[in-house]
Amino acid sequence: MSRLYRLLPAARRLRIANDTLQEASFARSSAARIAAPTSPHIRWQHAQAEATTSAAGADHAPQEQPDRSQKQIKYTSESYPNIQRDSRFKELNSDDVKFFKDLLGSESAVIDGVNQDALSDLEGFNADWMKKYRGKAKLVLKPDSTEQVSKILKYCNDNLLAINPQGGNTGLVGGSVPVFDEIILNLSRMNKIRSFDDVAGVFVADAGVILEAADNHLAEHGHIFPLDLGAKGSCQIGGNVATNAGGLRLLRYGSMHGNILGIEAVLPDGTIVDDLSKLRKNNTGYDLKQLFIGGEGTIGIITAISILCPRRSQAVNVAYFGLESYAKVQEAFKEAKHQLGEILSAFELMDHRSQALYNKATGARLPLEAEHPFYCLIETSGSNTDHDSEKLNAFLEHVMGEEIVSDGVVAENETQAQNLWQCREGISEASQHFGGVYKYDLSIPLPELYSLVDACRDRMNEAGLLSADDESKPVLDVLGYGHMGDSNLHLNVSVRRYDKEVEKALEPWVYEWVSKRSGSISAEHGLGLAKKEFIGYSRSETMVRLMKQIKQLYDPNGIMNPYKYI
Repeated sequence: MSRLYRLLPAARRLRIANDTLQEASFARSSAARIAAPTSPHIRWQHAQAEATTSAAGADHAPQEQPDRSQKQIKYTSESYPNIQRDSRFKELNSDDVKFFKDLLGSESAVIDGVNQDALSDLEGFNADWMKKYRGKAKLVLKPDSTEQVSKILKYCNDNLLAINPQGGNTGLVGGSVPVFDEIILNLSRMNKIRSFDDVAGVFVADAGVILEAADNHLAEHGHIFPLDLGAKGSCQIGGNVATNAGGLRLLRYGSMHGNILGIEAVLPDGTIVDDLSKLRKNNTGYDLKQLFIGGEGTIGIITAISILCPRRSQAVNVAYFGLESYAKVQEAFKEAKHQLGEILSAFELMDHRSQALYNKATGARLPLEAEHPFYCLIETSGSNTDHDSEKLNAFLEHVMGEEIVSDGVVAENETQAQNLWQCREGISEASQHFGGVYKYDLSIPLPELYSLVDACRDRMNEAGLLSADDESKPVLDVLGYGHMGDSNLHLNVSVRRYDKEVEKALEPWVYEWVSKRSGSISAEHGLGLAKKEFIGYSRSETMVRLMKQIKQLYDPNGIMNPYKYI
């Protein structure tokens, strides 16, 4: 037995624990750790109520939708009665539809609900995957080229027809579906991989390419797409860029703002922005592509991207350990950055309540027998197994020798690694298992990251809303977990049922708490419709005014994804 396992007595228990870990539910694909966990036992929404806050329902959209038919979903315009349809926008007629059909040619490129009953065909485009937002679009257009997108937008701009850009429709804040009768411009037919330079690592593809397809193509060349999401099998890379998606690889590879080398986009007036650079250095003028990254389709539609893709790691290690305090978690993170450096690819935080709820909801066995107030999962990714294992062993010896970490296990094979990851990724759906969840995606400076969870739990207790045993109390528990390496907290208020008193206690209190600590009300999910009204908690009046000026400059008629963002 190596020195590592003498120091980690729990490691030998991993083989036993993993024999039963995950047998009950939330099984993962053996191919990778990106597939979202699903279970037939999950109750996505309480039967008698639904949430009306800005809180999202999941971390990253899973590939299976909640089991709610569209007829059960209120129209977004009814859920947000303060939003009125812009009177400037024209209503579609048969002449408009004829123009688009003549332009796109193929019957499969147009779903026409103006001249015929197409409600069932439009259903999947009008509602988001969470079944929380529902629009009234009567027309879906599916162009297959940038030139077609250009002609569509020019016609719409000239005729004041509002447009809702749509990729894989896996967003979490209502940005990917219409509010009223906006035309849905779906990019699913723009799905060509244009090129990959395996020397420079530069990948160029249409915006409609599915993230998983892009990653699989890169894997054939020994590279990896620098983004990993639960919706990998559904989301499109153009939408990922338009929402500046974060995900599980951000600690190692950085954000879209750093990895995107160039974009091709179309402005509302039909102008094609030809900035599909493949260069890592191009210091000539304003870096305008950054406006489209995270712009959520409000100033134009991204039609293609050029992105830097790193080599795929050959040696991956995963460890899971228990700690006695959040202070110890911070110490462990500091040591991980210091000792693991370039091979550290993930550092995930989970509190005791999140793991206990995961265990209760799934029946899955947890890796460690003893309970700990906090748990962390770390992953290393490198090119040399012996080198990486030596560094990981040295790190674990140090943190356990210094009593920073109380106990831990290390995966010895891919199956065990997947099972350890599931303890982290299974929390999102487990938190909804007993009725529902109010979920907040927040960025908070690390020293105070977890303090919000304690403060929120105290607030629920003081309001008489929380009890683990009393069924009359709506709140079951308050838990926290997330991407420690990115200062990104997922605050979950797990409830037996959605309740107006809980919502009043949460908003705007959560955003006020975050704002006082110079945090962000949206770390990964964006603004969309859900968080539009709360942007002032993260951005100053000056910044919001500048954003509105940019919107006015590029989209003076306001046709691009209206009613959202700012």
